[in-house]
Amino acid sequence: MARNRAHESWNAPTIRLLCRAMTDSIESHQKEVGRFPPPPAFSAAARIASHAAYAEKHAKSLEDPESFWREETQDLVFRTRFREGAFEEWKLPHAKFFGGATLNVSESCLDRHLTTSARTRAAIVWEGEPGDTRTLTYFELHREVVRLSAALADLGVRAGDRVAIYMGMVPEAAIAMLACARLGATHSVIFGGFSSEALRDRINDCSAKVLLTQDGAWRRGHVIPLKQMADIALEKTPTIEHVVVVKRVGTSHAVAKMHEGRDVWWEDLLARTPSPGARELATTPPAFDAEHPLFILYTSGSTGKPKGVLHTSAGYLASVHVTSKYVFDLKESDLYWCTADVGWVTGHSYIVYGPLSCGASCFMYEGAPNAPDWGRFWSLIEKHGVTILYTAPTAIRAFIRAGDGWPQKHNLQSLRLLGSVGEPINPEAWLWYHRVVGAGRCPIVDTWWQTETGSILLTTLPGACFSKPGATGLPMFGVDIAVVKDHGEECKPNEGGKLVIRRPWPSMARTLWNDGPRFHEAYFSQIEGVYFTGDGARRDEDGYFWVVGRIDDVLNVAGHRIGTAEIESALVSHGSVAEAAAVGRPDALKGQALVVFVTLKTGITSDRTLKESLAHHIDKEIGKFARPDEIRFTDALPKTRSGKIMRRLLKEVASGTESRGDTSTLEDLSVLAKLRADDE
Repeated sequence: MARNRAHESWNAPTIRLLCRAMTDSIESHQKEVGRFPPPPAFSAAARIASHAAYAEKHAKSLEDPESFWREETQDLVFRTRFREGAFEEWKLPHAKFFGGATLNVSESCLDRHLTTSARTRAAIVWEGEPGDTRTLTYFELHREVVRLSAALADLGVRAGDRVAIYMGMVPEAAIAMLACARLGATHSVIFGGFSSEALRDRINDCSAKVLLTQDGAWRRGHVIPLKQMADIALEKTPTIEHVVVVKRVGTSHAVAKMHEGRDVWWEDLLARTPSPGARELATTPPAFDAEHPLFILYTSGSTGKPKGVLHTSAGYLASVHVTSKYVFDLKESDLYWCTADVGWVTGHSYIVYGPLSCGASCFMYEGAPNAPDWGRFWSLIEKHGVTILYTAPTAIRAFIRAGDGWPQKHNLQSLRLLGSVGEPINPEAWLWYHRVVGAGRCPIVDTWWQTETGSILLTTLPGACFSKPGATGLPMFGVDIAVVKDHGEECKPNEGGKLVIRRPWPSMARTLWNDGPRFHEAYFSQIEGVYFTGDGARRDEDGYFWVVGRIDDVLNVAGHRIGTAEIESALVSHGSVAEAAAVGRPDALKGQALVVFVTLKTGITSDRTLKESLAHHIDKEIGKFARPDEIRFTDALPKTRSGKIMRRLLKEVASGTESRGDTSTLEDLSVLAKLRADDE
């Protein structure tokens, strides 16, 4: 098999070195803190109440997947159930799931609840950064989705069309996603922190027909002018026919220029009387094949071009439904808060499709965790009675630095379950989360998964399994996951290796939009017959997985996956830069910090002003979330004799560690020596 060049230097010995330091630290913490079993009262009321029950269900999901998934999807709405023998088609890399089934995803999230007690239950409880609030029951959310579906149908949106969504954290973002699903239009949500250029590229890659956006979004007391930024992108997006704009901040905060014939205010569009055909389409939506494309979500890759990860309907819905139900042990009385943005996969799976398919009440918040101060999250939990909090280790570490006093000012007794997502959580952060936020009584479900996996693949079920601080946990149902060496041999307990998935699972990405060969190269070219996650990991003697993090050229900075090639391409597009290399170094707050090494064109002088100019250039080309933590100027970059930049050496320089690897292929050793001298 062809090998992915981005991973060539990451052989088994290298990964073992990468794992060693983390393993030593983790093992010392295990000796100190041991295991944390579920509180007996929690287990007594849990959906899965023992490790034996978990193990039995997991075994069935692998041994008899057809009956397992038939049973676990009984409460979802299928117009046609999948046929007998459908699971025999499950083969990597191009698996198809639930063959013969038809459904409309929005019916499982909305319509099915209208004939139950959930009809009047809160579906979304929302608070904006300025403090304005809004609650939508399942009946009201269904009504708004139907109205938007009819309006989009009258704009010409049809099944198979692509619709781009560029919004902040407002209820209309979820309404827009569900309306697209109702029509069979494939949505592509683009994070509101992305720049105009990034928005343009993503719209053009998927040939979106309609853009849904808003005049502006609140963030730390300031307004992000989304419509103005969208207008810059729309100058070079020939496929966009209509733009629908939500009035969020008003003209006194953001001037939204409306282009006649193309742009329309959201409220004006919904006020129109829909045509009979559009009304019928929205109220009685069509059913689609199980493999109908539900959404495209762009994620960073090891080349400069973002990857359009494609997820389909039945398999994705089944997985997020089952994981939401069991991982968060959802109850009718819960108010569940996932703090992610809907622009990322966590927001798709665990704000919209998963919890709503379970009939859960979801809390949404528009602003930042530290605006107006570090007590914001805790005050919201107290005010609204949040029972489940699912947030990122980066946020937890920031809360630790802010001090215990902030959560201790508030009554957090409503919390019964805590969750972690986005990156590996270090034991110190886990213990603080458990002690200070959960008061020692709330189980913590750490979770590992990816944009490409669609749903949670590793965790500990809160009523069934003990937790180990820092360990991601055990495989979810239907997941056959392992740590292996270069050629696929399974590693021994506590031996570092590559994290792979050995058989298909329902929510796996089907392909990359318009780039099937890249899909195979990125995920299936490393080891024959398995999906390579790109992460390094080990599995301990209890079968618990410990994920080290990325081992390729994609960094995980504060939960955001950032491709080094994308950063480097943006820097080289600056008029002063000749060459650039981006690497990550360990960071106590973010997990990884972004460090860039830059060589300048002849005659250009390096100074603070140029550093600021390069940082602003990254803001413009990609977004502020990708701004480097450190910019270092150098006369040359360490390269092999064939001209390849040796990023491994730059990572060592950035982190201040000594080189333990082979430097025999380095063309000029003096380059490395000078970089280290400059670092002292």
